[in-house]
Amino acid sequence: MAPLPGLDPNTSLWAWLAYDLRFYREARGLTQTEVGKIVGVTKQQVHNCESGIRKPSKSQAEILDAVWATGGHFSRLRKYAEEGHDPNWFRAFVLYEARARVIKTYTSCVIHGLLQTPEYARALLAAGYVDDVDAALTARMSRQEILAREQPPQVWALINESALDQPVGGSKVMHHQLAHLLDMSHQPNVVMRAVPRRIGAHMGLDGSFTVISTKNESVAYLEAFGGGRLAQEPTEVAEFAVRFDRIGADALSRSDSRALIKRIMEEMT
Repeated sequence: MAPLPGLDPNTSLWAWLAYDLRFYREARGLTQTEVGKIVGVTKQQVHNCESGIRKPSKSQAEILDAVWATGGHFSRLRKYAEEGHDPNWFRAFVLYEARARVIKTYTSCVIHGLLQTPEYARALLAAGYVDDVDAALTARMSRQEILAREQPPQVWALINESALDQPVGGSKVMHHQLAHLLDMSHQPNVVMRAVPRRIGAHMGLDGSFTVISTKNESVAYLEAFGGGRLAQEPTEVAEFAVRFDRIGADALSRSDSRALIKRIMEEMT
């Protein structure tokens, strides 16, 4: 049986798990709808699991192991996949981002990709020694198209002050980036607040993350060098939602955040 287009079971444990979900289902002559009834999800969610877009939950893996008498195959494979790194996590995250209704993001050192100018993004990509900067830049800018659609997602952005005064690309590029943030902060679907350096230690110093809510589910993406991690378990996603609120409790108001950005812009001229 050939892997699904774009899904190679040899690339990662998660890809292997997605492949086996379909393999075992088809070996038993079941449809995605029928498997969905077994584990209590929709046909689309089963499709997403088999495509590697969504990760099956621990309980879903356990149910399939029990019903199909696999000897714990899915639970075991999922355990080791979760403990490792999946190079396809970011690709799955972007698919969720494209369907987002609400995006809550905290960034520690750089501006979030949805709010970056092309010049700022190019400077970051070049500094990261990306093989094809132009292609990566095009992909990053295309993600911003969701902000221009008829019903754009609600974006709640918390930005650490360190990300605001780091002169990425030089003072001119950064000045333009900050001006763009000011413009975006006045959009009706965008709430932007700065986390001032003066508050000292806070939960956000551990790293940047994003919580996305679509029509049917919520996920969290944790950024890290060499690739991040996509969290889909409801309890873990809820923990990041609480983390976002706790960081936001120490953030400046929207108007004070704009004043901080303007001050930083004046200091860069």
